[in-house]
Order: sequence, then structure tokens, then C-alpha cells
Amino acid sequence: MSIEILTREDLYNFGNFLIEEIKKIVTIQKPVKKRFLKGYEVRKILGISQGTLQNLRLNRTLPYSRIGSIYYYDANIVENLMAGKNERHGIK
Repeated sequence: MSIEILTREDLYNFGNFLIEEIKKIVTIQKPVKKRFLKGYEVRKILGISQGTLQNLRLNRTLPYSRIGSIYYYDANIVENLMAGKNERHGIK
């Protein structure tokens, strides 16, 4: 029967190894970009109120889809709105 002794240096090296491996895993995975956003997400991104978002829907500045009582907005259109590139939908 053999006895192995771990030193503080061994534990420190193992800890650094684990941290580096975790960093590799985290940096490899790209965040998933949503295709559609809910109203609260659009309001947060654009920094607008619920009434302003409703006005954008009513005057057809911001196209949407509705499923039940939930409104969904195309993430690309919202992104273009932020960049000021969506003339097709009347967004300046």
C-alpha cells in the first residue's frame, strides 16, 4: 500500500488547471441569439415605455406577431431600429 502526499502547491496547481479548463469551455460557447423578442425585452433594449411600444405597433413602425396575448417582435428589425437602418418598415 503506497501513500501519496498532496502539498499546497499541488492543490494550487490543480485549482489553476481547473480554472483554465472552465475558461476554455465558457469562451467556446457563444450566446444564443433569439430570433423573436417579447415586448418587455424590446422595451428594455429600446428604453421605451409600454405606451410607446403600443404606439409603434399601432402606427406600424414596428411589425409584430401576436400569439394569444403575447406580442413578439423580430430581433433583427429591433436591432435595425437601434441602428436606424430599417427604412422598409418606416423606421428612421
